[in-house]
Amino acid sequence: MDDAVRARNAAREALSDIEPVRLREVLDDRIADASMTPGVLTLLSARALSPDVDLDTLHGCAAGVQLIYEGLRLTRTLAHEEPWADVAATEADIDADLDVVAADVLVARGFYLLARTEAGDRAVEVVRAFGRDQTRREEGGADVETLDRNLEADVFELAVLAGTTAVDEEPPEELLSYACTLAREYEGDMPPARQALSETTTDHIATLTGGRVPSTTDS
Repeated sequence: MDDAVRARNAAREALSDIEPVRLREVLDDRIADASMTPGVLTLLSARALSPDVDLDTLHGCAAGVQLIYEGLRLTRTLAHEEPWADVAATEADIDADLDVVAADVLVARGFYLLARTEAGDRAVEVVRAFGRDQTRREEGGADVETLDRNLEADVFELAVLAGTTAVDEEPPEELLSYACTLAREYEGDMPPARQALSETTTDHIATLTGGRVPSTTDS
């Protein structure tokens, strides 16, 4: 099983008890279509410092990072597109309302999974920083692209922290810096893990940590 499948399955499992069924279906659809890059980076970071780690023990961390990102990404989309602006109380309006609830559930469940880990406090900081950036975006006068990409940079750093501390290691500063830089190298939607975390990237992570990290693929 590759890391992308592990991360996706872990995220789905973390949401499997959500009710009502329609909301759970909305959540599952988002996970099915999402890039698993944040969750995979969590696993890669752990394995870089602890090559023999049992990845099954890291599913909660990977899912937590992934769900927080998906929730904040959905929130950002809703804030920018304002799906209620030109519709009456229609099916589209109801779908938009469901998306708001879905975003809240994703972030809340991600927090739950990371709450008792060393990445818990950092997860709170990521959400707060996201809120500040979106406020600045609405006020105008700031670099919109930079503000929006801050989310990916913060989540990549969170992934590194969650992965390394899960194996009782401190994340190297060089790895945190590289994760931040990596998140800013692409435009638009986050690419699949096999693209964002290519063999070249994983080799560089190995260099930064002194380990050997196998490449990954997304499904």
